[in-house]
Formats: sequence, structure tokens, C-alpha cells
Amino acid sequence: MAAEFLETTLGNLLTYANGRASPERADGLPHPVYGSNGIIGYASETNADQDTIVIGRVGSDCGSLYLTKQKCWVTDNAIRATALGDNDPRFLFYLLSTLGLNDWRAGSGQPLLNQDILSRIPTAAPTPAEQGTIGRILGGLDDKIELNRRMNETLEAMARALFKSWFVDFDPVRAKAEGCDPGLPKHIADLFPAHLVDSELGEVPERWEWVHLRDLAAIQGGRQLPTEECKPTGRFPVFGANGIMGYAERRSHSEFVIAFGRVGAYCGSVHWSYDGAWINNNASSVTPDHWPEFVLQAILAADFAGMRTGSAQPFIPNSALASVEMCEHPMRLWTCSVAWSDRYVFGNKR
Repeated sequence: MAAEFLETTLGNLLTYANGRASPERADGLPHPVYGSNGIIGYASETNADQDTIVIGRVGSDCGSLYLTKQKCWVTDNAIRATALGDNDPRFLFYLLSTLGLNDWRAGSGQPLLNQDILSRIPTAAPTPAEQGTIGRILGGLDDKIELNRRMNETLEAMARALFKSWFVDFDPVRAKAEGCDPGLPKHIADLFPAHLVDSELGEVPERWEWVHLRDLAAIQGGRQLPTEECKPTGRFPVFGANGIMGYAERRSHSEFVIAFGRVGAYCGSVHWSYDGAWINNNASSVTPDHWPEFVLQAILAADFAGMRTGSAQPFIPNSALASVEMCEHPMRLWTCSVAWSDRYVFGNKR
């Protein structure tokens, strides 16, 4: 039988308290410190228990939500919310995430949520027992998502390390030049030459050459998506300079695309989607003509710090992005990159 949701207010489900100024923070301390935008460091003191819901209280992050997994410290930029009675904290965390808390903020110059506003927000909830069942199901799904995310991070780190070894440090070529076994299957090892030659940018594998990113991909500035179309859920991710900023029902690119942060504090950041996305105007799109995984890894391996212009508002022009150099041999590179991507992460994501 479906759970029956009864109308109520958040004040009947949760009790609230403001956080306090952060204690001294340092790496290696045991307890996370939460601000309005998540964990900002670690401390030796706590003012909140496990299963506390942290709600961003002030500024652009007001209404943000975090469920603590251990004792922690909550700063004065956030509110501590604790389940009343037998109400289930995990269920209430998911309930809060559906209520658009940022829409309830007060103030214009400095958005603000307070305990009174939160307490008066209307909602509906089932009995505590039913809350627990729903919370366990949703929590189990979240745990699996988190596990997959960590696995992907590990695999992507392996792919980056392998790319650097093959296409930046040329380790297989150096091994063959020294008469050593490169430690690769023969059909892959045979794709690498046995000699390095001098070039204007240093040693490169024999018959390989330096090319620019513009030779392998189309680069364009992003386009502004109307604000009302960017929502918390949707079919396609919307990428800004610092990653996914929401979701939309349409996309500016229909297949694999790289979003490159080109302006602001996050300029130089790199994000991507294999199934299309909308690239907003604080980012540029990079659409590879060939070898998408190779192009992606070449961008991830590049150093963009020296390309930034401006001080108050850092900016990386598309011309600088287009000039990123990489070393390749047209026929051998195609085969190498396919073997590399199929062996590790990216071939499995297509």
C-alpha cells in the first residue's frame, strides 16, 4: 500500500539552530567543518551530531543541503536541522531537496534563510515508519551512485596516468630505444617507434609531430540558456565555467562535447558529456573531429595557468585554447588511442 502523506510544516518535522563561527581548522583533524557550500575544512571540535541536515543560510548558497555522516562542526553561514521525535533524518533530507528552499529566501542584496522561514514552509510527510522505509531505499541508491562515482574517479586517474606515460613522457618509446620491454601487449607495443628525435619543443617519437588543438577539434563560445530553462532536473546537463549548473530539456551539442571554463574563478576547468549537453556562455565547447578520448586527455594534461588574462575577472580566450599543442602521428595515434581508451575507461562510456 502506498504511503499516505499528511499535510504539515517543516517546523513539525525538524528543529533548527544556527551554526557558530568556525574553530581553528587544519588538515588531518578528525571532524569536517561545514559552511553554506559544504565541507570547508576539518577541526578537532564538533557542534553537530551524525545525521544533522546542514542548510546554507546566507549568500548565493542559501538553501543548499548536506546530510552529515559523522559528528561535525557547522559554521554560522549555515543552519543545523535535526529530526524531531522519530522522524527519519535521511527521508527529511530528501524531502527538503524537493522544496526549492532557495525560493523561500528573504533579502535581495544578501539572500538569507532563517529558522522562522524554514519552520513555516508547508509540506507533506508520511509516518516516521514509512519515512524510514523511503529513506533507506533512496539512501541505498545514493550509496551506489557514490560508489560508482569513486570507481570512475579511480579509473579516470588511471587513464590520465596512462595517457601521460604514452603521449607526454613517451615511456614505451624510451623503453624500446633502450632495448627494454615496454610492458605492453605486442600488438600495442608495435605501434610505438623505437627512437626519439629532436624537435623545437623537445624530444618526440620518430615520425610523430606537434599539432594544435584547433587541428583536431572545433572550438566555440557557449550560448546563454534562458534562466527559466535551467532546472534542478532534466534530460541534458547545462555546463557553466565550474561544471554542471543545472539541467535542460534541449541541448546545444548532441554528441560528445567538452565544456571548457573560460571566464571567472573557474576558467581552465574541464568537464564533458558523452550524450550531449548545453554549453552556457561562461564556457566554451570543444567538439573533437577525431579521437575524442585523446583530445579530452590532451586538454586535461595541459597547463592553462599561464594562459589566463585579466586580474579582477580571469579569462582564457578561445585562441589560447586553440593553440594547445600535442604530439601525434596520424595513423599510429588513432590506433594507439583506441587501444588505450578501450583498455581503460573511456571506451566503456561511449
